[in-house]
Amino acid sequence: MYQSKLLKNASYINGQWSSSKVHFEVTNPYHNQLVAKVANADVAETEQAVLAAKTALKKWSSMSANSRCALLRKWFELMMLNQDELAEILTLEQGKPLAEAKGEIAYGASFMEWFAEEGKRVYGDTIQGPSSDKRIVVIKQPVGVVAAITPWNFPNAMIARKAAAALAAGCTFVVRPATLTPLSALAMAELSEQAGIPPGVFNVVVGTNSRGIGEVLTTHKDVAKFTFTGSTDVGKTLIKQCASTVKKVSMELGGNAPFIIFEDADIDAAVAGAIVSKYRNAGQTCVCTNRILVQESVLTAFTDKFVKAVNALQLGNGLDASVNVGPMISSNAVTDVKQLVDASVAAGAKLLTGGDSDLGSNFYQATVLANVTNDMPIAANEVFGPVAPIISFSTEQEAIDIANDTEYGLAAYFYARDIGRVWRVSEALEFGMIGINDGIISNAAAPFGGVKQSGSGREGSKYGLDDYMEIKYLCMGGI
Repeated sequence: MYQSKLLKNASYINGQWSSSKVHFEVTNPYHNQLVAKVANADVAETEQAVLAAKTALKKWSSMSANSRCALLRKWFELMMLNQDELAEILTLEQGKPLAEAKGEIAYGASFMEWFAEEGKRVYGDTIQGPSSDKRIVVIKQPVGVVAAITPWNFPNAMIARKAAAALAAGCTFVVRPATLTPLSALAMAELSEQAGIPPGVFNVVVGTNSRGIGEVLTTHKDVAKFTFTGSTDVGKTLIKQCASTVKKVSMELGGNAPFIIFEDADIDAAVAGAIVSKYRNAGQTCVCTNRILVQESVLTAFTDKFVKAVNALQLGNGLDASVNVGPMISSNAVTDVKQLVDASVAAGAKLLTGGDSDLGSNFYQATVLANVTNDMPIAANEVFGPVAPIISFSTEQEAIDIANDTEYGLAAYFYARDIGRVWRVSEALEFGMIGINDGIISNAAAPFGGVKQSGSGREGSKYGLDDYMEIKYLCMGGI
């Protein structure tokens, strides 16, 4: 098993590492070998974590914003000081190339840094009263205990993005990370303790009973806010469960991102943007390109250059510095992608490159499909894998119509140089985030989130505290 001072193998509850007689295995998706055995927490431990968060809430929320934010700043500094070790743990349990893992650690830590400052800037209002003897004041207060469930594809950043905002707002936090990738979350808990975050403020519950743990986090009366990143289908179930106690809810769900190349685009820049947007994390990203739409007049030029760039990508062990694309998270994930590709080829799509792999059961080659239509399985579904379907279009309006023809609305991208087109298309696309001449759009200063069935709420930016605050109206009479 892997050895590291940051490698922990038990849930972190109320400042203590929780033991268990039952363990589950965490394996490296590159070769399916054991990385660690982790104590398997269950419903009882989850309830303990919620109680710990409730108990810690009063003291944490009454601390000055400066004091809370100083501790967040220290947590950020420790994350960056241990960036290399955190990245290695992340690559071992998740598979992404080490350079990407280091980038994720820096990205996650950036939310600690951002909210360490933004938490000091929670403003209220004064409003003119309806009569001369009344005054209206609006203040913002922390919502309370926050529960979160996070996915395996970004096991550090998805927690950091939520926890940093919650703690800065004065909330306490309980998270259940994916059991495929729990080690990054537990390493973060270790660093939170080193940073001086008080017991009960940040809790990590790791267990394989996803249904039981999820029910506690979504129905417990002492949880005021629930936040989730994952699939739309699971999100819908969790929203229903939260309704029983009318919790404040934010959801970052599935995506089906179009990547549009117009005839006035810089083709070389578009190819580079599409490569990083599509194949980062082996395509296992909610905001990654799902469909590439290319205007007919530049279809051949773009496709030829794109396929050449795809063929230059190197698959392999994420710890190998020469590797661009690591393994997928599991053989089941590979099977799902292969089925979509095979069904689309049977429906008329043309395989230009890729389509299989001989590196192992968890690998799938970087793949490109041509002659795709928007109703084919590879375009109609969220493809959580390294497959790029290319769809041609003739007019600007046709591109917009194809792009919007999905139940999802998380991210979209397009390349164009005409300023009028930039404004028109940006306003017409039904997505929460638009990348214009840029394939990587996520950063701590910008609001991350979607529309339609891609969820609700925003993470990061000056808006990121709003989902962790309640607005209170004070009416002062007899003045």
